[in-house]
Amino acid sequence: MLIEMDLKEFNATLGSDAPAPGGGSVAALSGSLGAELVSMVCNLSFGRENLAAHQSELAAAQAEAAELGRELLLRVDADTDAFTLVMDAFRMPKGTDEEKAARAAAIQVGYKEAVESPLTTARQCLAVLRLGASLQGAFNANAMSDFGVAALMAHAGLEGAVMNVRINTPVIKDQDFVNAVEAEVARMMDEGTSLKEEIYRYVYENLS
Repeated sequence: MLIEMDLKEFNATLGSDAPAPGGGSVAALSGSLGAELVSMVCNLSFGRENLAAHQSELAAAQAEAAELGRELLLRVDADTDAFTLVMDAFRMPKGTDEEKAARAAAIQVGYKEAVESPLTTARQCLAVLRLGASLQGAFNANAMSDFGVAALMAHAGLEGAVMNVRINTPVIKDQDFVNAVEAEVARMMDEGTSLKEEIYRYVYENLS
């Protein structure tokens, strides 16, 4: 599993000619790092007298951020598994009409999974951004730059995941599926970019 590698091994594999990990796995990792930074910001805010009114809010946010971090980390491998389904489908025999039909159907299933995996990553990265935006004014100001980097990583994960969705949709023949996916990713990108910019404004106004 990719997530069992140490950083040096993961980076070396990423930079090699191996087909995986690729951009989808990196997008999931980016989102996971953003979520864990939100968790850290919450942990650094517990027990502070000036934040007494926000302790329950911070506890709930920390638990949600930690869960999102775990889920997104698992998606590092899930994205690679989805890509493998496509490759396996292309390796299927195509000597007879029946084999050709079965292969074509498997390829379509594989590409749909290759869309669903980064689509889930995108949804989770957006959830990290929503969570971050909800914490403005409720956390330890000494962690302001960490809070900003959390938004940066979550948005990078969102946009990277959307790229990995959109590179696969053109080969899918189910137009209703494609239309629904395109509409969702457009909405997510609009909201995610707005949240990122809102958080950036807050961070830069409060860095000191």
